Amino acid sequence: MTSNQLTEPRLPFDALADRWRSVCEAGPVRYDERQGVWQVVDHHGVSTVLGDPATYSSDMSPIAPAQEDFDAFRQGNFVGMDPPQHRKLRTLVSQAFTPRTVQGLAPRIEAVATRLLDGVADRDRFDLVDTLAYPLPIIVIAELLGVPVEDHPLIQEWASTLFSGEQLGETPDMADLERALEAIAPTVREMNGYVLDHIRRRRADPGDDLTSRLLGAEVDGVRLTDQEIVGFVALLLVAGHITTTALLGNAVVAFDRQPGTFDALRADPGRIPDALEEVLRWLPPFPELGRRTTRRVTLGGHEIPADTLVMAHLGAANRDPVRFPDPDTFDVTRTPNPHLTFGHGIHFCFGAHLARLEARIGTRLLLERFRSLGIPSYDDVAYQNPAVIVGVRHLPVEVART
Repeated sequence: MTSNQLTEPRLPFDALADRWRSVCEAGPVRYDERQGVWQVVDHHGVSTVLGDPATYSSDMSPIAPAQEDFDAFRQGNFVGMDPPQHRKLRTLVSQAFTPRTVQGLAPRIEAVATRLLDGVADRDRFDLVDTLAYPLPIIVIAELLGVPVEDHPLIQEWASTLFSGEQLGETPDMADLERALEAIAPTVREMNGYVLDHIRRRRADPGDDLTSRLLGAEVDGVRLTDQEIVGFVALLLVAGHITTTALLGNAVVAFDRQPGTFDALRADPGRIPDALEEVLRWLPPFPELGRRTTRRVTLGGHEIPADTLVMAHLGAANRDPVRFPDPDTFDVTRTPNPHLTFGHGIHFCFGAHLARLEARIGTRLLLERFRSLGIPSYDDVAYQNPAVIVGVRHLPVEVART
C-alpha cells in the first residue's frame, strides 16, 4: 500500500510536488524574487514560525492592501489575529464549537452523505465533487449555524467566487492580490450583509444552532459583538467546508493512482483515518501560510526586516526527510504522520476535527456502497488554482455497486 511512483498520467498535482521539492534545494529559508517574499520550507522552521505569534504575526493589516469590506470581515476573523485578542475570540467560540458538539454531528453527516449518494443510485458515472465533496460539508456547516436550507446555494456561490483564483496566476505578487481583492469585494460585502441579518434574526428568535450559542457565549464578562460574530460565522461558512471538499477529492485521486488502495481500505476500514492523514500530508489544500515579522529576525542565517511577509511552506515541510522517512513515498499506512497541513500553535485549524470526521464518513460510505470506484479519464478532471487551494473542481468517476 505504498508507492513513490504513482500511476500515470502525470497530473498538475505532480508538478506541484516537483515545485515543492525544488524550493527545498536552496536551503530551509529562501527569498522568492518573483513574489518578493521569504519562504521557510523545512518542518522545524515552519513549526517555529507558526508557533511564535509574537515574532511572526498573523495580522497582515500593516502590509496588506486596505479594503473596506475585508476590514469589516476581519473584526471576527481570529485566524488573522494575535494574542490577546485572538485568545478572547477563540475562547468564546470554543464554548459553542466544542469537540463534543462536532462528534455529535456524526449521525447527521452520515445521513446527509447517504442521501446525496442516493441521488446517483441509478448512475454508474457521476461527478464526485458535485455529488458529495461539495454539498456534504456545506449542508453540515450551514445547518450547524442555523442557515435556512433555501440559502445553502448562496454559500456555494460565495465560496466559488472567493476560491476561484480567476484573477491570480500560480505565483501571484502583491499587485495580483490587490486586483483579486477588488474583484471579490462585492461578494464579501454581500456575505457580510447576509450574515449580519442572520445574526439579528437569531438574536430576536434564538434557537439551538451555533450562531445562537455564539450570541450567548461569554468569558470574563465579555461577549462577542455582532460584527465580531459576522466575521466568525462568515469564516466558518466559506472556510468551514472547503477543506473537506478538497480532502475528499484529493483522496479519491491519490487512491485511484495507487492500485489496490481502494480494495485494501474496503477490506479494512479501520485504516481510513491513517490513509486520509497521508492525503493531507501529500496534498495540503492550503500549502502556504503567511506571517508578518514584527521585528528584525535572523532565520536560517538570513536577516529579515520587520514588517516583511514570510511564507511558511507546508507543502515542502510535509516532505522534509528529517521528519518523514521516504517523504516522496505515498504511504497510506504511515504512522506517526506529523504533517503540518492544519497548521501549528495557537492557530491550529479550528475546523480540523470536523473536516476529518466528514472525510472519514464520506470515504467509508463510498467504499461500502461501491465495489469499485475509479477515474475513467484524467482529461475530464478540472483543477482548482493552486495559488488559492490545492484540489479538484470537478472529478468524474465511474462506479460499480456492491
